[in-house]
Amino acid sequence: QVQLVESGGGLVQAGGSLRLSCAASGRTFSMYAMGWFRQAPGQEREFVVSISGSGRTTYYADSVKGRFTISRDNAKNTVYLQMNSLKPEDTAVYYCARKTGVAGIRLPSEYDYWGQGTQVTVSS
Repeated sequence: QVQLVESGGGLVQAGGSLRLSCAASGRTFSMYAMGWFRQAPGQEREFVVSISGSGRTTYYADSVKGRFTISRDNAKNTVYLQMNSLKPEDTAVYYCARKTGVAGIRLPSEYDYWGQGTQVTVSS
């Protein structure tokens, strides 16, 4: 059983920054790609960014490209999401997840374990 625990969410003004962390249990963390998704009230869960097991390959949603940066520290079993230049439309619950599928990095169905989520609220 894998547990993912997000932290770092909060309330920030537009233009501000937050850094989310996702700590994973287990010994095989570096073998799996990881992703961040977000879900705003009344909306579907939306892909934000993913990172390969080695950390060398990343994919970003167009809406966050240039503002968000994903990274991972496999020695600490942790993946990070640095969010800069935040906008009110970034307001959502942010989830990290472990990818096990071989295709569709943007599809929630390709991820098997999920964290509980952390709320990010950006005020205008």
